Amino acid sequence: MSYQLENTQRGEKYNSIFSKVSPAKRRNRTARAHWRSRILLGLYLALMILPIYWLINMSLQTNSEILGSMTLWPQNLTFDNYIGIFTNSSWYMGYVNSMLYVAMNMLITICVALPAAYAFSRYTFIGDKHLFFWLLTNLMAPPAVFLLPYFQLYYSVGLFDTHIAVALAHCLFNIPLAIWILEGFMSSVPKEIDETAYIDGYSFPRFFVKIFIPMIRSGIGVTLFFLFMFSWVELLLARTLTATDAQPIGMIMTRTSTASGIDWGTLAAAGVLTIIPGILVVYFVRNHIAKGFALGRT
Repeated sequence: MSYQLENTQRGEKYNSIFSKVSPAKRRNRTARAHWRSRILLGLYLALMILPIYWLINMSLQTNSEILGSMTLWPQNLTFDNYIGIFTNSSWYMGYVNSMLYVAMNMLITICVALPAAYAFSRYTFIGDKHLFFWLLTNLMAPPAVFLLPYFQLYYSVGLFDTHIAVALAHCLFNIPLAIWILEGFMSSVPKEIDETAYIDGYSFPRFFVKIFIPMIRSGIGVTLFFLFMFSWVELLLARTLTATDAQPIGMIMTRTSTASGIDWGTLAAAGVLTIIPGILVVYFVRNHIAKGFALGRT
């Protein structure tokens, strides 16, 4: 009883002290906290954007200016670095090769992962949890573990230095990831929807394409984002399984080091052009990503 009385007296004391603070002081404290959070957010964004800005700044400079005094903006603006990339077939074909095998990988992965994730989310069978866990273990191994088997296999069957070789190699990591993400979204859809569609006379393919896939489009958008992110930045498998015809842009960028030194301007311009596809992907799936991160496994 005395403990409750003491707490009541303490609460009345704090309320009386707080009531003595004028509304103007409370507004000033709120405004200071608001501006403090804005300043911290601004500093964070500046630190995040600074490397990208510096890369763009270097791409618009000559090598002599880059290696000379540090400048916050180009003193002698030049687009020769970009012109050199777009006029050199070995450079722009690197981007074409990368986009080709990334698109092939995304298409193959999503076509395989959608029915597989549906099976894991709707059916119970012997060893389903063990199989699901085994799929996830593929994500725990680094790509270097599978490098030698893939190289020997593709070389023996004639798939070496092809786009499909890199796309299939990336499927080893992307398919388990896609199944894991999509299964979480599909499990959140009530099973009664499937039963209602069957009662209404829908066949499974028609129900899956017309009704079910639109309901999980946010999950598909998130999945495509992660598939692109892995396949676009992965370099070890891509450079080992290709030689000349299907080399990715990451491999081409290593050629800027010559006997005369590193071509910093061309390397920076190539880096800027490498960022652009990722920005476009995020722009087109931004609404699905925003919804997807609030749902499912992400």
